[in-house]
Amino acid sequence: MNDSTDLADLPAHRLASLYRAGEASPVEALAAVQARIDRFNDEYKAFVHLDPGGAAAAARASEARWQAGRALGPLDGVPVSIKDLILTRGMPTLRGSRTVDEKQPWDVDAPVTARLREAGAVLLGKTATPEFGCKGETNSPRSGYTRNPWNRDRTPGGSSGGAAAAVALGMGPIAVGTDGAGSVRIPAAFCGNYGIKPSFGRVPAYPLSPFGTVAHLGPHTLDVRDAALALNVMKRPDARDWHSLPPNDDDYTATLEDGLKGLRVAWSPTLGYARVDPEVAAACERAVRTLADLGAHVEQVDPGFEDPLEITTGLWFIGSWTVWNTLTPEQQAVTDPDFRAEAELGSRLSALHVSQLNVRRGALGSHMRQFMLGHDLLVTPSVAVPAFEVRPPGSMAMTPEAMLGWTPFSYPFNLTQQPACTIPCGLTGDGLPIGLQFVGPMFRDDLVLRAARAYETAQPVARPPVTRR
Repeated sequence: MNDSTDLADLPAHRLASLYRAGEASPVEALAAVQARIDRFNDEYKAFVHLDPGGAAAAARASEARWQAGRALGPLDGVPVSIKDLILTRGMPTLRGSRTVDEKQPWDVDAPVTARLREAGAVLLGKTATPEFGCKGETNSPRSGYTRNPWNRDRTPGGSSGGAAAAVALGMGPIAVGTDGAGSVRIPAAFCGNYGIKPSFGRVPAYPLSPFGTVAHLGPHTLDVRDAALALNVMKRPDARDWHSLPPNDDDYTATLEDGLKGLRVAWSPTLGYARVDPEVAAACERAVRTLADLGAHVEQVDPGFEDPLEITTGLWFIGSWTVWNTLTPEQQAVTDPDFRAEAELGSRLSALHVSQLNVRRGALGSHMRQFMLGHDLLVTPSVAVPAFEVRPPGSMAMTPEAMLGWTPFSYPFNLTQQPACTIPCGLTGDGLPIGLQFVGPMFRDDLVLRAARAYETAQPVARPPVTRR
């Protein structure tokens, strides 16, 4: 290894190669990542809880396994963070909320946390989320404001903004997030990372999200190979999730290098309804030309559905109302005003209205299953705008448009449950990342990963300048 190489800048698969060769150790990698956390976390607030003692013990145990030739797999000794909505044994899961009692026992791992622990990953701590994951930016009365590593005055997106900021800043090469309307892809796009929302049910969840069957779990990573390695572990079965798909033993790294040649790509720059920032539109147009250069058969075509914003926000607001009704009046009084406004909107929805929204959702899902019969991939911008300025809780009027109107490419594919990812495809004139989204047919997570990897080979991902100073 080059003496000037900072282990905090390396993806997980590179770390594993160094461990295997005896050129670096999990203890050394953890020290490098902890140095990044010490340097940046006070300013950017990616983490809300750290477990240095537990991480150190896990790194030492991993080091001993690598030295004895008994490593548990390619994630053994890799520093990983967990979003603060996901149960993690020995660490509080506060959900960004002052309503959660930190002093209760924390003795259960969610499925994804359990699988990563079994794989030998070094669990660093919990990353920031807005209260109950309620919005596409990351601030809360409990943890304050998480900042974008490319410009600290801008939001990192959300609700997995802490996860995205941590990866971008070198605070661990893999971070686990959740995605209910874009919450992995929005912050990955804003922070210049790779992020994937797998097919619904591919990664088991427990407890199930109060926001229902739009909620997915997925990784933020430095590159596509790391995401494939992470999903190989995260998708292992867990009987606690009755929505989960049948066990799948496919190795997502096996087809990563198969390229795009011959694949049928539908390029939809607006989905037929979106207003897109000119710089975002231009960067994505350039990226799509690269896909054609790589051998894909690209056709510009919209999938042919109307903006499902009302469906998404209606189901989201009723989920917020559901959570609201688990809280005491004293707890309700200390909630984020944005969450409170969502719950209020949810209280106005009748059972009939919710049923009608689900009927419309079913029609959309059926439409997209049929559309994908003629296309291997659908490609769109990831988010319609670059990262906007950080704004305090309660500063926006809670309307569907204010909540999600600026991310019209993400939420449709939570409704349809298709696999979708974002990969960086350029920077704005102000130096903010732009993302390109790949959407695959249901259950073809491998194809989404493969396409992103092909693009990544042609357009390597840049890192935030702050990490090089």
